[in-house]
Amino acid sequence: MAVTVANTLYVTTQGAYISKEHESLVVKFEKEELLRIPRLHVGGVVCFGRVGMSPDAMGACMDEGIDVTFVSESGRFLGRVVGTGAGSVVLRRTQHRAADDPSQCAELARSFITGKVANTRTFVQRAMRDGDDEARSAGASVVDSLARGLSQLERAESVDVLRGLEGEAAARYFGWFDHALRTREEGLRFKGRSRRPPRDPVNAMLSFGYTMLMHDCVAALGSAGLDPDVGFLHEERPGRPSLALDLMEELRVAFVDRMVVAMVNLGQVRERDFVVRDGGGVEMTEATRKLFLTEYQTRKRDTVTHPYTGDEVRWGMVAMVQARLLARAIRGDLRPYPPFVMK
Repeated sequence: MAVTVANTLYVTTQGAYISKEHESLVVKFEKEELLRIPRLHVGGVVCFGRVGMSPDAMGACMDEGIDVTFVSESGRFLGRVVGTGAGSVVLRRTQHRAADDPSQCAELARSFITGKVANTRTFVQRAMRDGDDEARSAGASVVDSLARGLSQLERAESVDVLRGLEGEAAARYFGWFDHALRTREEGLRFKGRSRRPPRDPVNAMLSFGYTMLMHDCVAALGSAGLDPDVGFLHEERPGRPSLALDLMEELRVAFVDRMVVAMVNLGQVRERDFVVRDGGGVEMTEATRKLFLTEYQTRKRDTVTHPYTGDEVRWGMVAMVQARLLARAIRGDLRPYPPFVMK
């Protein structure tokens, strides 16, 4: 499958090859043309699994500022290829200096985690309304715990302490998460967070969605002139977009988790829509990946009132707005950085 949604080209057919012909990108599989699209209409390319790309096509993308992201067939991020970029060297140098300052790291990390925990609490509160007595009781306990966590975040002064508080909040949340799912299919129950590889369909969707969100955050940070690889909460590692991981913390639950729960509860996915690979890893079928990608991009067109600016914005623009607010905070024009918090 090769599909372009919201200016991003997603190629999932194993063995497909992307080439450049004149001013277009062409996707072929065994000499059959799957898609032809002018590069002018492409904002990014995401290749899943065994998808190849010609040097000419990759070079044209780099020249025109089109990022190319490579992920595994299950959606695990592998790497990306970017051009020279048009970001401000002054902003990036300021960002790099801030990343070496423990106090600035703690201040920004606190904002990212506060946004995540606050959104988690709101999501649990909303999910409790439709649950049974057991779900409401379990949810009330988690909500109280998350409220205490928010108070502790205000007093935490180091990144290590903040990471510990974030881990505790995540453990409580994922311990409750199955209560949000209203399905009779045992195979769609959530038994705990598993990542590499995901061990059940819900984890497979969460990991896939987080990869898509990270791609969006990388693009948003680059457009704001920031370096996606130099973060404040997540440690730097070769090939790891640490700042994108920082930014997506406040958006994980607000966008991806809500979407996954909705897809299960509305019956959009069933146990039969997933396959178990050697080693026990669970992946979506190709048709399910297409459905997921379409739903992901459809929801990005929904509007939300931005809590800081007060403007009505599409979900697909939230990461862009946050990246620009983050750039202002790093420059010192805005303190502290205001995370995206659901109402």
